[in-house]
Amino acid sequence: MGYTLEFPTEGQVGQICAIWEAGWHEAHAEIVPPALRELRTAKSFRERALRNLADTRVATDGSEVLGFCMTKENELYQMYVSPKARGSGVAQALMEDAENRISAAGHPMAWLGCAVGNGRASRFYEKSGWTNAGRHVVALDTSDGAFPLEVWRFEKQLSTSAVT
Repeated sequence: MGYTLEFPTEGQVGQICAIWEAGWHEAHAEIVPPALRELRTAKSFRERALRNLADTRVATDGSEVLGFCMTKENELYQMYVSPKARGSGVAQALMEDAENRISAAGHPMAWLGCAVGNGRASRFYEKSGWTNAGRHVVALDTSDGAFPLEVWRFEKQLSTSAVT
């Protein structure tokens, strides 16, 4: 499958949201509190996608968004791949791009939150060189304000300082 990584356009927001909403509900519907599921509406995904567009990269085949990743400072904030692109290398390419952007911004370590119980995602992160640093409570961004959720915090050292 051929694809390129690029910064998204506002015209791609609908495709980003479709991948994000479907992927989020597929991965989280059975493992997060019902109150959080109720807050994850199509409108909430669109608002967050637009708010984070400058920190987003998409994988595209030229006409269709195949996946995306968002960063916030040293956090890999969101990453989702469409079902048709799974197993194609798109996820790994997006992960490496996020790591490179975080490192280029001067952060030697990256982190991400993975919902406790999301085994597929945690296996991918470990395969990609990330370490599960244990359970931590994060404040998720919702339309009702911060929503505390216990997650597995994964971390990855991106660069080391030279000793002189």
